[in-house]
Amino acid sequence: MALTRQVFASTRNPGPSRGLQFLRLADLALPEPVFRPLRAAGTWVALASMSQQRRASRDYLRAALGREPRLLDQFRHFFSLCESLMLKLRVANGTAHRLVLGPDSGDFGRWLKSGGPAFLGTLHVGNSDLTGFLLALQDRRRVHIVRHRVGNSEDTEALARRLGGLVRFIWVNDPGDLLFALKEACASGEAVALQCDRAEHSSRTETFDFLGAKRTFPITIYHLAFIFNRPVFLSVGVPGGPDVSVVHASPAFEPLAGEPRAAGLERARAHFQAFLARVESYLRAHPYDWFNFRPL
Repeated sequence: MALTRQVFASTRNPGPSRGLQFLRLADLALPEPVFRPLRAAGTWVALASMSQQRRASRDYLRAALGREPRLLDQFRHFFSLCESLMLKLRVANGTAHRLVLGPDSGDFGRWLKSGGPAFLGTLHVGNSDLTGFLLALQDRRRVHIVRHRVGNSEDTEALARRLGGLVRFIWVNDPGDLLFALKEACASGEAVALQCDRAEHSSRTETFDFLGAKRTFPITIYHLAFIFNRPVFLSVGVPGGPDVSVVHASPAFEPLAGEPRAAGLERARAHFQAFLARVESYLRAHPYDWFNFRPL
């Protein structure tokens, strides 16, 4: 049974109509030495035509690189996003891909073995968009993924079809259904995954130090943790080889019985800030892996 009713999406991701279907079919039909240059050419077209994303890329790269980005830097940023998208489409088409845990993810590994419920927060970094799907595919964990539905989300929906009932979406487009859907997901004792770097769908935001300035991030995940008494793990999945993503996860954030809400929120802020510091360190070394093409 669907968690929330299907909501018509009036918005869509940038790109040509049926572009994702074309990429999936081209990947099956063309050898990689032919297809990769075509993807690069398409990336140059995207860079020229997507003015808002180009401005956001330039502003982000200026902060991450510590200098004025060159046009080639922006191409590499856009092409890195293209290759991340291709990985999702390939996994949806049946390509083998696995998750391994980084040495800093001990609490996350213990949670995976426990089979208990949790809130999983992630950012638009590297292969993070795949993490919830791969948890379902590899570890057979049922995951409810909170997403904003757009008109061309074939990549995520194709992944969900491959996984059958192990992945379910909670669409934030209908706020009236959102809390009910979250309550139902939490009552199931399964994992709920949220993206934690876009504040437009959250009324719970805070400012944190990130890439040299105060930036606004949603902290709804911690408020949900207090309401439903569930631990929080923040993680990113980054490339670790041709068929591997490495998960770097935070220590568990646990609600404490009887703790005043103000004290709990202070711990939550420190937990989120510590994770952002780790993400920033990664992005300084791999600046083209930030895929939130919105103003910082």
